[in-house]
Amino acid sequence: MFALAFPAIDPTLVEIGPFAIRWYALAYIAGILLGWRYALHLLKSSSAGIDRGTLDDFLVWATLGIVLGGRLGYVLFYKIGYFLHHPVEALYVWQGGMSFHGGLLGVVLAVCLFARQRRLRVMALGDVVACVAPVGLFLGRVANFINGELFGRPADVAWAVLFPGDPETPRHPSQLYEAALEGALLLAAMRFVWTHTPLRRRPGAVTGVFIAGYGAARSLAEIFREPDAHLGFIAGGVTMGQILSFPMIALGLALVALAKPAAEDAGRGAPAGR
Repeated sequence: MFALAFPAIDPTLVEIGPFAIRWYALAYIAGILLGWRYALHLLKSSSAGIDRGTLDDFLVWATLGIVLGGRLGYVLFYKIGYFLHHPVEALYVWQGGMSFHGGLLGVVLAVCLFARQRRLRVMALGDVVACVAPVGLFLGRVANFINGELFGRPADVAWAVLFPGDPETPRHPSQLYEAALEGALLLAAMRFVWTHTPLRRRPGAVTGVFIAGYGAARSLAEIFREPDAHLGFIAGGVTMGQILSFPMIALGLALVALAKPAAEDAGRGAPAGR
């Protein structure tokens, strides 16, 4: 069966003695910095009432939420049994193992705590963060592909790839599917919602679109992604990624439905959506 050879890309970009910069770490750094720059642009049309200095301060909170939440989510959702017997290894972030769903919860907590401390509207800040999140998702999935990890199920398509982890079996490059769905497509959708729909005037609605959109994109991509070896299929061909994503769709749609116009719009008597 025809299959593409996996590109020989060293997961380590630069290595000088004990110091090393890996593509995966670089994806996190680039995603946070590019997201920050994009957020600065969005603030010009946001009702969050955030200036640049405040956003700069939030960047530290968001980074901690992503890293700590992502690692904790991986430990709890994917390998809780292993880490119960090896608790110290839960701190070995450099060995890999991050969960988007955990990172999402970490960022949600960071948004809530930061907004409370600075007396900002939680949902308005969350909407800005939701719009920039796909930037990091895109880069993270590309880094997964470079690392040859989280690859797809066996495939007979023309673009199937032979990954180093299983060089005999052509597989879906599901990391690139996820980069396209969770990253590029969701980023474009969020941009459209922000600039061409009235949802931006209803704090929380944009966040809802992101949560539902990610849940749908991840659920679809999981059809092509090989389940984690230590988990396999949970029930009826459903993966852990789908189990964690299905509720996101319902939660996101509920946020959109329940979001109300911003106070200034309501005060002017503007109908919802104007």
